[in-house]
Amino acid sequence: MTSAMTSATLSPEAVLAEFRDAGALLEGHFILSSGLRSPVFLQKMAIFSEPPRTERLCRALAEAIRARFGQIDIVVSPAIGGIVPGYETARHLGARAIFVEREPGGPFTLRRGFQIPAGQRAVIVEDIVTTGLSARECLAAIQGEPGEIVGAACLIDRSGGRGEIGVPLVSLVALDIPAYPADALPPELAAIPAVKPGSRAMPKP
Repeated sequence: MTSAMTSATLSPEAVLAEFRDAGALLEGHFILSSGLRSPVFLQKMAIFSEPPRTERLCRALAEAIRARFGQIDIVVSPAIGGIVPGYETARHLGARAIFVEREPGGPFTLRRGFQIPAGQRAVIVEDIVTTGLSARECLAAIQGEPGEIVGAACLIDRSGGRGEIGVPLVSLVALDIPAYPADALPPELAAIPAVKPGSRAMPKP
């Protein structure tokens, strides 16, 4: 289940304005990190390259997390894209910030001595959720930890609430942005050359 929550400091409209003002809300034909195609791409690194903008968004996300889940001790994020928002959100929650990372060619795992001890309450923090794949893989990597994984959070849920993660998800904005398999594109999208602005390695289409 996904719920978009209005923060006391940033409304959903204000969150989208931050993306637009940063040049992070792009239109065209994009290959997403999931391999799906979309007419809209959210270039979150344009946001995270600006510390004041990142601080405003992550402070609002911390408020939404606290309102939904209560006290949080640890924020866990998937590397690489989730590290910056995870750290900044943890700072506003007064929590530790840790991350999962991939072994070469393998799944996400906790390394560097990171742990979620018994009695600690943890939340997964992502930047953008499209299919929920990264968050699900992050959850799978930490489910064996003694601490409690209470939920997940992201700045923008672009799945329209369809990105199942396995724990409750909160977001600052929930958008229903279409995404298509490469072999099932609408004609108007197929007529535009595709670009791949994301960072996750993926096989060629």
